[in-house]
Amino acid sequence: MKLELKSRLILGMSGLTAFAIGLAITLDPQSFYANYGIVLSPQPNLMSELRAPAANLAVLGLIILCGACYQKLVQTSALLGGTVFSAFALGRTISFVLDGLPSDGILAAFAIEVFLALLCMWVVGGNAKSAASA
Repeated sequence: MKLELKSRLILGMSGLTAFAIGLAITLDPQSFYANYGIVLSPQPNLMSELRAPAANLAVLGLIILCGACYQKLVQTSALLGGTVFSAFALGRTISFVLDGLPSDGILAAFAIEVFLALLCMWVVGGNAKSAASA
């Protein structure tokens, strides 16, 4: 499979993941977090603090997804995907150290975030090599 197709598949998967999670939290944070065994109080302040970064994640997911559709955006989208998923993994790592280990569901989310961050950075490196040889 050509690098371009692999890159587009990775960006599509990464973008859809970020978009879907962001949208799910934005629309119904209580149900989303209940899947992790977290019960949220329906306080307007708490809901606002959860929905705002979730909407940001959804929009970032759409931008990452654009790299799967437009060749000119592959490098930018891959850098964005690597940044977004690395930041989640870093935040969770800090929490592991400061707060202890969370549930298996959160650990699974961490593993997926690390995996997607690595894939996006692989796309960045592959595209940089392709551009250098062209």
